[in-house]
Amino acid sequence: MTAERPEVPRASAIRPYVITRGRTESEGEPLSWESLVMTAEAAFPATLQPEHLAILKHCEGLISVAEVAAHLGQPPSVAQVLLSDLLRWGLIVTRPPIPPAEHTDVTMLRKVLHGLESCL
Repeated sequence: MTAERPEVPRASAIRPYVITRGRTESEGEPLSWESLVMTAEAAFPATLQPEHLAILKHCEGLISVAEVAAHLGQPPSVAQVLLSDLLRWGLIVTRPPIPPAEHTDVTMLRKVLHGLESCL
């Protein structure tokens, strides 16, 4: 008879305070949920937590803090703490969210819509 292997907990099964090591706020300026993050051109140390590595995998292109939280299956506050670690270590870069357009040209949008409808 073989011994059963213990089941490895999924990231979402681990309590958030364990992932953040008890921290409830990010160090430095907190990132807004709309802030965009992306991996930096730095080598990743082998000592990162699995959650940090998962974030870096998803941050190969611009992604928001809220999207990172959704990919991790964790609350945005947990993602903010982990992202602040990566930012402090120089492994990610941030940029403010893209501001909404100040003026929407309705005439142009109607022309685009008409053009798309004519293609169908």
